[in-house]
Amino acid sequence: MSYFRLLGLDREPFSTSPDPAFLYQSQQYRATLANLIIEFRLKRGLSVVLGDIGTGKTTMGRKLVQLLRERRGFTFHMILDPTYPSEELFFNALLRTLTIELPSQVPTLVDYRDILERFLFRKGIEERQTVVLIVDEAHKLNALSLEALRVLLNYETNEVKLLQLVLLGQMELLSTLQGLPNLVDRISLKCTLEPLSLSETREMIQFRLQEAGYRSHAPLFSEEAIAEIYEYTDGYPRRIAMVCHTALRQLVMRHGRSVDRGMIEELIQREIETGWSPSRKPLKSTC
Repeated sequence: MSYFRLLGLDREPFSTSPDPAFLYQSQQYRATLANLIIEFRLKRGLSVVLGDIGTGKTTMGRKLVQLLRERRGFTFHMILDPTYPSEELFFNALLRTLTIELPSQVPTLVDYRDILERFLFRKGIEERQTVVLIVDEAHKLNALSLEALRVLLNYETNEVKLLQLVLLGQMELLSTLQGLPNLVDRISLKCTLEPLSLSETREMIQFRLQEAGYRSHAPLFSEEAIAEIYEYTDGYPRRIAMVCHTALRQLVMRHGRSVDRGMIEELIQREIETGWSPSRKPLKSTC
């Protein structure tokens, strides 16, 4: 039997996989998602969401896809790893992502651009669809790929952009974009995700337990344990999930009823001694 069933849960509550069902939507996450949808509706073009490792950017991308799937009039696609050594390979991968039939002959860069331009005009003008492209791990984009995306953002009518582009990346993406003034000037929405507060950390833990099927009134984590988790993780969602997962596993092994401060302190000390303790610096949230 899986450990979580022994605790009255239907499924794993603290997986680090980017399941949108387990995205705790704090105020900043709700605001970011709402602002992105508004940008799409207005067809403004380029949006950038930055955040340190473990702030939930990939899960937010999956949640965004889920929200778009519930709305009519959107054609959306997501690139999970944009690492390509040449502009040609990037365009080739982009055509595959957009499910555009590849030409029989080896295309030139001009061919790629013409194909994509025709696709965007057909979808945006003839079919009246809003085309959204979400690029995860956008800090891995090289200058050539960013230039390719800049060209696509040039395709527009007198009123709107034909491609709605979202870049989700770590903070180093900012310095890369700042070195490309022709691209940075096109950014319509800029958001930076910050770690959770103590109250948000508590709400995230409770939310994930409820989503996993926990219905008992007896808390699985004491208030003191939650405070210790927050202090140790600095409010980074991925780290919170990892610590909580380890704590629940220990709880089952010890036949305990709830995670207390002492257990969390033991786990933290073990991570410190084995060299796995994280070092984080909180960011300032903007959107």
